[in-house]
Amino acid sequence: MPASWDIFCKVVDNYGDIGVTWRLARQLADEHGLAVRLWVDHPEPLARLWPQVDASLPAQEVAGVDVRRWDAAADKAGPAGVVIEAFGCEPPAEYVARMAGAASAPAWINLEYLSAEPWVDQHHGLASPHPRLPLIKYFFFPGFTRATGGLLRERDLFAARDARRADPAGEVAYWRSLGIAPRAPDEIRVSLFAYENPAIAGLLDAWSAGESPVLCLVPEGRAPPEVAAFFGRERIAAGDSLARGRLTVRLIPFTDQTGYDRLLWSCDWNFVRGEDSFVRGQWAARPLVWHIYPQGGEAHHAKLMAFWQRYSVGLGLPASAALKSIWRGWNGMGAPDWRDSWNTVAQSGPALALHAAQWARTQANTPDLASQLVEFAGKVAR
Repeated sequence: MPASWDIFCKVVDNYGDIGVTWRLARQLADEHGLAVRLWVDHPEPLARLWPQVDASLPAQEVAGVDVRRWDAAADKAGPAGVVIEAFGCEPPAEYVARMAGAASAPAWINLEYLSAEPWVDQHHGLASPHPRLPLIKYFFFPGFTRATGGLLRERDLFAARDARRADPAGEVAYWRSLGIAPRAPDEIRVSLFAYENPAIAGLLDAWSAGESPVLCLVPEGRAPPEVAAFFGRERIAAGDSLARGRLTVRLIPFTDQTGYDRLLWSCDWNFVRGEDSFVRGQWAARPLVWHIYPQGGEAHHAKLMAFWQRYSVGLGLPASAALKSIWRGWNGMGAPDWRDSWNTVAQSGPALALHAAQWARTQANTPDLASQLVEFAGKVAR
């Protein structure tokens, strides 16, 4: 199996695409001992996710990965033994021509977006011959069944998560590092990472009128302006704390990938978005609500409900109905009674937490995406 890998990534949605490819690149280098070059057109978001990256440099080695700015230098680069184009971004034409001229054609793989839709099982691993060159591109689909490529999951992820949760002093120190006091009795802690969303006001209102106190942690990003509007503010900044009724909102600084995992592990509920934080929210084994990336023609609604159909198996009523209502409303599919729905799921918190933990364990029975990608590349390499 070729030991050199090139991963190409175009930053489309700030952090999702580069978040996925950076996790993959690090895991391939760290756990599989591969030489990985990551070509990214805009390294600035990567520098926020991993502060050791210097976005001003054209090339650098970070965490065992050769990070390159995707510019004219990529046109002249010699192809690796395995070439990953993330989410359909085409490598440079000159690079592809050199792939065709190589003594052994590289294994060329299009890493697709994650979906729970049934058709993914049939399309995973399909070959697509190049129309002009002696090259074959293969489609690799992450997913939730053994017929797909699985999910990104580092070898020691669960052990690290569980060790953190088993350390009460570490938990107190973590919250103190964010300037947050120990939990109040019956307090529910929620992380909120979302796109712009008109449903935010309804959710915050439900929390403010809820039966239990809610502390909502909002990382800097795209949701804070709507959070600020709920409190009658023009803007809010990291460190600000706002309160209404039973709700307290704390805006926290944008965090790197390691810090974000820590936040997810420490909260009782997680509102996640896109693909990268969506998968990390599942591994956190806490109840979650997914804000899927909006697509034209509302195609994302089918994708959202395809995942819900899998995730909700085994959830009893009325928690299942209430949580489904929240998921749909959070994604613009109707207008739920936010107060009633939230009170119902909050009362079912322990059962939903057990379900989330079982879901994470079940998904971990499928080999992780990086390992399956390595195995697949070895099979198709010529």
